[in-house]
Amino acid sequence: MTTEDAEDHRPEQLSDDLALAFRLADEADAITLKRFRSLDLVVETKPDLTPVSDADRATEDQLRNTLARERPDDGIIGEEFGTDVVGSTSRRWVLDPIDGTKNYVRGVPVWATLIALMVSDDVEVGVVSAPALGMRWWASAGRGAWTGHHPSTGRRLSVSHVGAIEDASVSFSELTDPAWQTSGTEAGFRRLLQRSWRSRAYGDFWSHLLVAEGAVDIAVEPELSSWDIAALVPIVTEAGGSITGIDGRPAMASGSAVSTNGRLHAEVLDELHRRS
Repeated sequence: MTTEDAEDHRPEQLSDDLALAFRLADEADAITLKRFRSLDLVVETKPDLTPVSDADRATEDQLRNTLARERPDDGIIGEEFGTDVVGSTSRRWVLDPIDGTKNYVRGVPVWATLIALMVSDDVEVGVVSAPALGMRWWASAGRGAWTGHHPSTGRRLSVSHVGAIEDASVSFSELTDPAWQTSGTEAGFRRLLQRSWRSRAYGDFWSHLLVAEGAVDIAVEPELSSWDIAALVPIVTEAGGSITGIDGRPAMASGSAVSTNGRLHAEVLDELHRRS
């Protein structure tokens, strides 16, 4: 890469959309951190039996209001308030106000706000902000993936060079997730863990971002929604990794996610689906 090319990819040179995503993340952090471990946090159970807090709803409401003002022609897909399609634009913001709500409501600091921008079928911008961990990750198409507290001081991300599952670190969320069985990959998932050098349940967004950082080599989730996946896609791929569904299809179309350093991807998918 030439000096000129390197300057073109400096983290502080944010596009308007990425800069807006950063402002949205700042707004989210202000709400989520204030309500985290609050004694009067209101928690309800949704129809799918997952928890939702008043912080989830307040955060998404704030982000939607900002987008309505800043990008009135863009659509929005959010976990708590569904899909709003505005005009004929192909641009859609995908929002998960708190990924890891079960952690959030129990006082575990591993949770984050996920913000992504899709243009047609491609995720062009992704920002993940985990304020209780003091961390933020971001990427935009063609400009690399980064982590840090501020874009001007970001550290560029790069996946690992591990070339064998036996040398790989694997992360996931729940060993007993029933989706392993319903997807037909339970036996393959357990084989993958047994073959690997190390396995840990870092969980949710963090597993995939650790792949982007090169700290973990494989992350697998059998069932996810679009708002769980979208922001991760550009971060993993811009760091040099691969992310698909467990069926090998694009992750956003699959409803599941396998992130790897790229070198291991085909073998991981084969192991998940191998019958013996």
